[in-house]
Amino acid sequence: MSGYRYHRVLLKLSGEALMGSKEFGIDPDVPQRIADKLKPAYEGGVQIAVVVGGGNIFRGLSGAAAGMDRAQGDNMGMLATVINSLALQDTFEHNGMQCRVMSAIEMHQVSETYIRRRAIRHLEKGRITIFAAGTGNPYFTTDTAAALRACEIGAEVLMKATKVDGIYDADPVTHPDAQRFDTITYHDVLAQGLKVMDATAAALCHDNHMPIMVFDLDGDNVFERALRGEAVGTTVVEG
Repeated sequence: MSGYRYHRVLLKLSGEALMGSKEFGIDPDVPQRIADKLKPAYEGGVQIAVVVGGGNIFRGLSGAAAGMDRAQGDNMGMLATVINSLALQDTFEHNGMQCRVMSAIEMHQVSETYIRRRAIRHLEKGRITIFAAGTGNPYFTTDTAAALRACEIGAEVLMKATKVDGIYDADPVTHPDAQRFDTITYHDVLAQGLKVMDATAAALCHDNHMPIMVFDLDGDNVFERALRGEAVGTTVVEG
């Protein structure tokens, strides 16, 4: 399989990444760039699942901070992820990549309802499978949804695309001298409060021996290189 080390992966994308240079919504150029980066692996037979956030449209925590009921805000955020998932699906399909959207909240008119065995079958058939609407429950982030789905489908690695090229001991934007980790343990991520994923997602990956790779998707062929097992970004491993 074209020298790939990983044959089934889950890629976590942030909703904010879809904004591109815009302040809100979806920049059409961004889904196309994502499709361009995924297509070689798709054509090489890698089974790709995707979870995308909804922060470019609505964030439940922001709503709660403004006085909205947290559960209601999270429900709105989960619906925002469905919009983003449909946008990615449309772009993937226009690029000749078969794709299915499976939602944790039933929306028969626009997506399939998430069923674990059916999701695995889509992947086995070579279809990019996008998991929308988080876990279907408030109080859980899309990071946790990504960790949960990665474990459920038997992914070999959870890949998280971020704005920076890995995990640092401080924010590299405000601390130019911040040091990047090549590898780090789940324990250190949690103990040091590093903003990789929320604690629930990190603990879920730790308990189920799910490695996490954190990298900047806009890097030079970084998705392909990561699939081949090259040292890109930071890998979170067991201690």
